[in-house]
Amino acid sequence: MAVEHSTGTSVPAPGDQTRIHNIGYRSYDGPRLGRAYARRSLYSQSLRGAYGLGRSVKSKVLPMLLFVVMCVPAAIMVAVAVATKAKELPLDYTRYAIVMQAVISLYVASQAPQSVSRDLRFKTVPLYFSRPIETADYVRAKFAALASALFVLTAAPLLVLYVGALLAKLDFADQTKGFAQGLVSVALLSLLFAGIGLVIASFTPRRGFGIAAVIAVLTITYGAVSTLQAIADAQGSAGAVPWIGLFSPITLVDGVQSAFLGATSAFPGGVGPSTGEGVVFVLLALGLIAASYGLLMRRYKKVGL
Repeated sequence: MAVEHSTGTSVPAPGDQTRIHNIGYRSYDGPRLGRAYARRSLYSQSLRGAYGLGRSVKSKVLPMLLFVVMCVPAAIMVAVAVATKAKELPLDYTRYAIVMQAVISLYVASQAPQSVSRDLRFKTVPLYFSRPIETADYVRAKFAALASALFVLTAAPLLVLYVGALLAKLDFADQTKGFAQGLVSVALLSLLFAGIGLVIASFTPRRGFGIAAVIAVLTITYGAVSTLQAIADAQGSAGAVPWIGLFSPITLVDGVQSAFLGATSAFPGGVGPSTGEGVVFVLLALGLIAASYGLLMRRYKKVGL
């Protein structure tokens, strides 16, 4: 029969091993920068991200490539103007963005989802709103960042054209006026395209779906409107051509600049809207920008809950 022997040691109760250590937590005594600083930081980071700055090399390839593609034709035009001692540039400042609209659309399609879709996919939007930043701050920062990135993309080639025109000793007053008109045009285009791209991208956490949707909206509408305008012009309904241009973002910008900035219209027959019709174009463009902002606000109020 086995006999149990005591070892003479006692096992302490689990509660006897509990210790409370004072590790010296201290409250934060530094400056509290608040919403304005958070909004500026979100804007700057989103703007840098639109060109892949601060991200991997792979993320820089497409935006930088598209930037180069936008500027190379302008440099070629300048070289031709200087070599041939031309009296004017081959392409007006206001026409450049219209001609390069495919590149601009591709940039919006690639960067709008990058700006907002990842926040939706990884569910970081509520974390933003848990800090002093609010829904309006997030939307304004993202909207302003993408619009600024688009303005850089579209204004840089105009600057190349302008500097080249001055080097070619073209008329300073005419070139300055054309350059200013071009900047106004691309500023409107940047706001409009940024709003449309962000609204579409904000409804899907999948970046690929966002890219496809933005490309579809921008290219299909332009193709459909251009086809209908050509048909209307061929059938002698020239009066309908400007009104059809209301249904595509790029033709909408074209109508505004041809009505108020003295630009040559890309509409069939080269006839853009009159001043009265141009007012409708301006109101619709501004309305779309405001509507885009309002839709983003409503969308992120729901997401942040």
